[in-house]
Amino acid sequence: MTEAFLQYVWQHRLLEGQLVTTDGQSVVVERAGELNRDAGPDFFDARLVVDGLRWAGNVEVHIKSSDWNAHGHSRDKAYNNVVLHVVYTHDTDIVLENGKKVATLAIAGAIPDYVWDNYDSLMNPADNQAIPCADRLPEIPDFLFQMSQDRLMVERIERKSGDVQRILKESKGSWEQACYWLTAHYFGAKTNAFPLELLAKTTPMGIVAKIKDKPFRIEALYFGQAGLLDKDFADDYPKSMQQEYNYLRAAYGLTPIGGHLWRFFRLRPASFPTLRISQFSNLIYKSSNLFSKLLEAQDVKSLRALLDVDTSDYWRTHYTFDKEAPASHKSLGKSLVDTIIINAWIPLLFEYGVLHGEERCKEQAFALLQQLPPEKNHITRLWTEAGIVPKNAAESQAVIQRYNEYCCQKKCLDCQLAFRLIKTKK
Repeated sequence: MTEAFLQYVWQHRLLEGQLVTTDGQSVVVERAGELNRDAGPDFFDARLVVDGLRWAGNVEVHIKSSDWNAHGHSRDKAYNNVVLHVVYTHDTDIVLENGKKVATLAIAGAIPDYVWDNYDSLMNPADNQAIPCADRLPEIPDFLFQMSQDRLMVERIERKSGDVQRILKESKGSWEQACYWLTAHYFGAKTNAFPLELLAKTTPMGIVAKIKDKPFRIEALYFGQAGLLDKDFADDYPKSMQQEYNYLRAAYGLTPIGGHLWRFFRLRPASFPTLRISQFSNLIYKSSNLFSKLLEAQDVKSLRALLDVDTSDYWRTHYTFDKEAPASHKSLGKSLVDTIIINAWIPLLFEYGVLHGEERCKEQAFALLQQLPPEKNHITRLWTEAGIVPKNAAESQAVIQRYNEYCCQKKCLDCQLAFRLIKTKK
């Protein structure tokens, strides 16, 4: 038994039978009150009829009556407006800080068995299945599931907008710089996201702008700043980059990041950070005012065109310095392109719309998600196995949000689907 479950039962009025206080007074619940997730009583502004007398006030919920004293409420004036103490079991009478006695309602016998059984099956799913309600998803009406999906899609993009706010604050309000940094982060995928973002942050856009017409110099700048040019090379190309970077470093007072930050282990060669840095250099060479282009984009096709970049010629026959490989064209994979759009560019667009009151940008963000194909990862595979197959990126973002924020954290009581299941008698 948990307080969260008791609060849930009270909030949604899932009690049955006649309610009677511990001293024999009848209780009729007209309004359960507003759940309070901050300090103070659990529910504000409840409306109750206790023994024929109408009361308006707060409600506190505990597992045992004695928890009132254990939590120090008897010494806290903030609880003087509590008009009902709701508990699972009653083991002592309690009083308010002002000395008045408060009515206690013990609800152990008023909670239907099926409500507890449904809740327990979600908290302790059979075979420890990752999605607690997977076996019961067919019971959810389509319209309810879709409404829940729409809400979660908004939750997901708003959560990612928090990352935009953080990076925008670091960039002192520069949307172009925030776009530059956030794009670099997702260029690195999960394994090298941190060093690529750090690389962008330590390579000022102003310096890049001064050499923007020379792709070789841009690539030398990024590889040098990445800390990957600090050794002896056999090939002429890295030797030339090393020479160019040493000049740029002295001219602009640059400090490279540590080359040890880059991860190659367990990566496919096509995902090596050497290739990502070259591709990112090419993107910066091709694209001036990247964020402005993002705002002007009309559809997914135009966004993908911006990310249609490959490596310099050297990397077409190499994955690492001084080690030749069979020649191949090394452009960004479609999956990574869509990942950058979903996780970096769409949240940027949405947050710009929020901060500037541009509804068009917010609507465009959602429209782009619906145009993109669904993501394929271990989370979407879990949902597919449970019979929920996302049709586009908006739907895959929704199931990822549900899994990360509700399923993994056992927050079934906050999930719309679980509410339907908990209150349904099998």
